[in-house]
Amino acid sequence: MKLLQNEKPTPDAPRVNLTERIYQAIKNEIFEFRLLPGERFSENEVALRMDASRTPVREALSRLQNEGFVEVSFRSGWQVMPFDFEKFEQLYDVRIVLEMAAVKRLCEMDSPAELDDLKAVWLVEREQRLSDGPTVCELDEKFHKQLVAATGNGEMARIHHDITERLRIIRRIDFTQQPRIEATYDEHAKILRNIIKRRSDDAQLLLKSHIEASKAEVRRITLHMLYQARHP
Repeated sequence: MKLLQNEKPTPDAPRVNLTERIYQAIKNEIFEFRLLPGERFSENEVALRMDASRTPVREALSRLQNEGFVEVSFRSGWQVMPFDFEKFEQLYDVRIVLEMAAVKRLCEMDSPAELDDLKAVWLVEREQRLSDGPTVCELDEKFHKQLVAATGNGEMARIHHDITERLRIIRRIDFTQQPRIEATYDEHAKILRNIIKRRSDDAQLLLKSHIEASKAEVRRITLHMLYQARHP
């Protein structure tokens, strides 16, 4: 198990901060494929490496379990959730339906304030674009969540938030390569401009193509990264 190298906290760190640090450390290991899908580990292994008691370790793992990153078995301990591409495909399909409905609704509304925030981020000159993958990934997630939230439909936003959480483990992979970051800026800008001009059909088609392209790229990159991790 290649978990949590050089991640020891200070001895006097409060437990809540210790739990957060353990949570973030394990999550990063999963995201970076240093803990592979299906890999097993125990609370004792994590506690030993983090120089921590099992209580904050268990709290961190429970949080990761609730978010769908790990699962626990009474007999075999903890395991990184295996990748289920069929499940991810289904989640992407639901996400497309929700976001297309949101875009249709936005084109029928007075321009909400959320669109001004999005324009400030995505309708910028090329030299103003950010290139840091994790930062753009976070902004991308906010873009899609704000589109849905701007409709004012709380239930739609709640469902969309849940889907976003479950897809995050693979969506972030889309931002590990610079061409995909540039494509995200270009595609978001086109979607926004069509919403602003109330071109509902065009905006919906652009959004659908954008998400489907991301889905295909994520699958390709994920399979490649998994192969590299398993065949160093």
